[in-house]
This record gives sequence, C-alpha cells and structure tokens, in this order.
Amino acid sequence: MSHGARVIRTGASSGGPPPAAASQGADAELMDGAYFRSCAGMLKVAQMISLLVGFISVNNSQWTDYSAYTYFQIVTMCDLVMILFFYIVHIFRIYRMLTCISWPLAEFLHYLIGTILLLIASIVAASKSYNLTGLVAGATFGFLATILCVLSIWSSYKVSCITQSTDAAV
Repeated sequence: MSHGARVIRTGASSGGPPPAAASQGADAELMDGAYFRSCAGMLKVAQMISLLVGFISVNNSQWTDYSAYTYFQIVTMCDLVMILFFYIVHIFRIYRMLTCISWPLAEFLHYLIGTILLLIASIVAASKSYNLTGLVAGATFGFLATILCVLSIWSSYKVSCITQSTDAAV
C-alpha cells in the first residue's frame, strides 16, 4: 500500500484568519449593530417611544387629579429609564463584561414588575381622564406600552426560563 501525503484543509490553513482571531475582532467592536435591527431592539425602541409620548401627553394636559397622573408620570419615566438601560446594555455588550448578573433573568423581572405597574397606572389614568384628549391619549399610549411590554415578557421568558430548563435537562 502506498501511504502518500494527504492535505487536510482547516479554517486556519484555508487562508482566512484563525477562529480565535475572528472572534476577537467581533468582541473588539464597541457596538452591536445587529441589535439595532433585531426584533428585541426594535421592540425596546417602540416601548420607549410609546412611553415618552404617553408621558408628554399627560404632562401637557389639564388635569384635576394630581395623584393619579403623578403616579402615571413616575411609572412611565421609571419604566422608560429601565428599558433604556437594558437597551444600552445590549447595544454596548455590557452583559459580556458583567457576567455576575443573569441579564435575561434581570430583564424578565424588570418587565414583569414594570408591566404590572404600567397596567395599573394606565387603568387609573384612563378612569380619571374625564374625556380630556391629552389624558385619553396618554392612557392609550400607556396601554400600548403595556402590550409591547407583555411581548417583551414573553420573549425574555422564552430566553431565561425555557432555555435554562432545557439546558439543565441535557
């Protein structure tokens, strides 16, 4: 039998960069451009826009029940700041540097608590609106943001709970 030399092509011998260098190049980028166009990224932007419009609508309206609309404004701004925080965490890949935090679980808990508070604030705002257009618009955008947050709850639940339970079974 003849034992001739055989050529085996791997990723490193095919002329391309070695796999370790390719992954370091992806980590070296400051921002994750794909997250801008992802479904989760666009959902966060839609949530922030609807919360901001709801806040501005209520803030620029004539209202008589001070406590109800102050609660609505506080909840919308706190929710907006937290969504912006998680958006920045994903855009700048901070989750890779701070591995001591379970980011999917933290995001799931934020959406769960924030959505419940936002639903309560929207119901209170809608019940106290007295047919004033700015207040009705603010409550409507509050409900829209609640629906968008429920979608985020579902997507983060799929990532944090279902993925972890299937990984534990393997």
